[in-house]
Amino acid sequence: MSVVEPASPGSATTSRAARMRTPVLTIAALAAATAALHLRDPHVSGSWGFCPTAALGFACPGCGGLRAVNDLTHLDVAAAASSNLAFVVALPFLLAGLGWWTLRRWRGAPAPGLPGPRLRAAGYSAAVLLAVFTVLRNLPAGSWLAP
Repeated sequence: MSVVEPASPGSATTSRAARMRTPVLTIAALAAATAALHLRDPHVSGSWGFCPTAALGFACPGCGGLRAVNDLTHLDVAAAASSNLAFVVALPFLLAGLGWWTLRRWRGAPAPGLPGPRLRAAGYSAAVLLAVFTVLRNLPAGSWLAP
């Protein structure tokens, strides 16, 4: 008697509905958060609480991200870049990654293993760029990067 192994979530033998559950829920959660940020303006002090790093007088790489999303929902790219330039620059790459992941799940492609050398190098580069961005936005010379 042979035992049939259950299909892994990313395998082609899993139903499309099961494979798409996580991407659809992720996209729905991001859409709901974006709609909430459109409706409740984060430019109003305290409307979404207070950032602990900002309370300490330090702008983290995410500071201004909520305001940037709000500005983008109003189609004001310049204001969004002024709120958080790193987020505005990273957004197309994040959306492309989300689309790639969703398309792979739709097609039933196997779940990728560990990231390849190029993807790892891109991740390390992004981490270094965010660290430089964080340091610069907290220095007087980079005050134009501050939220």
